[in-house]
Formats: sequence, structure tokens, C-alpha cells
Amino acid sequence: MALRLGDIAPDFTSESSEGVIRFHEWLGKSWGVLYSHPADYTPVCTTELGMTAKLKDEFDRRNVKVIAVSVDSKESHLGWIKDINETQGTRVNFPILADPNREVATLYDMIHPNADTTATVRSVFIIDPSRKVRLILTYPASTGRNFNEILRVIDSMQLTDGHSVATPVNWKDGDDVIIVPSLKDEEVIKKKFPKGYKALKPYLRVTPQPNK
Repeated sequence: MALRLGDIAPDFTSESSEGVIRFHEWLGKSWGVLYSHPADYTPVCTTELGMTAKLKDEFDRRNVKVIAVSVDSKESHLGWIKDINETQGTRVNFPILADPNREVATLYDMIHPNADTTATVRSVFIIDPSRKVRLILTYPASTGRNFNEILRVIDSMQLTDGHSVATPVNWKDGDDVIIVPSLKDEEVIKKKFPKGYKALKPYLRVTPQPNK
């Protein structure tokens, strides 16, 4: 059965480029990004892993741990990492899970037979500190992921978890946000949003980002 938003992310124990990973234990109290690759030594994946390494400070700032997975072996990963470091001008600084038996791929429904019967599609799972799956993205093998979008979604979820707001189309950190329609008490709104708000419609109330 496919994972859905709000499900508890399946736990697993797996070998990786940095040793054995016990997933829930490894996550600790952090957010997590788990994402898959069709195979090692593939060009698009090489650029994605390089970008992930370059964004380590951004992920750290958001309390996010990143982990990748493909169906190749640890030995294959270690060789590929050398190529990534060389071609992308960085150093891979996060684990890559070895999943030759496709155990993780099966747990997370990463193999889509109508696209490829053996390799994983480009799946992305964002998992919160309570181990709940908060976002699922699936890309075709030919399309590299947009990591700025992944960071943007994490910013949105971390903001909206702590405040009674939602983020509008194309929102980025620092932009105005929307007060959730369920919040109707004006006295509560004044306390929560001392900068005020603009009501475009009774259900569409725009306010400056409350944590800025």
C-alpha cells in the first residue's frame, strides 16, 4: 500500500555509505528528507547529490537531515561519491543508503513498474520530527529535482506548524502569509498578528509573516 500524507514513515535498518543506518534513530528530533535515485553513476543524480552537499548549511539551519537511496551497493556508492565530489566541486556530506534488495524502495513505494521495473523513480519524502510523512513528490527519471522548492516547502511547513497561517502561491520565506479561515475571533487575531492584516475577502486575510 502506498504511503500517504500523515502516515508514520516506515522505519528500517540499512547499510549506507556512512555505515549502518537505523532510520528513526538516525533522524532523532530532526526533520528528514529521504529521496531516491534510479541508479549510481547516472548524470542527473550526480548533479542532485552534489547540490544536496552544497546546501548542507541550509538544511542544518532548518534542523533537517538528508539521506539518499538507490538500489546499488555500498561499494558502488563509495566509488560514485568520488565522481560526485570531482565533477560537482563539493564533498558528499550525507549518507546514501544501499538498497540492492529493494527493501527501502518497497517500503516507500519507490518502484513504479510502468515507468521502470527495477529502478526507483525520483521520489522525495519530507518527514517531520514526529515521524509523520508531510510531503511526497515523484519526478520522472529524466527530470532533476528543484532543491530550492524542497527548502521552500520545509520553510512553509515549519512556519505553518507554529502559527495559524497558510502560505500562498509562490510564497517564499519573508513574504506575506494568509490567516487560516478557521480563525475567526478578532481578539485572538489581534494578539496573534499584531502587525495587522488586510481582508481581501472574509476568507482571504493577508498578514506579514509572523516570525519575521
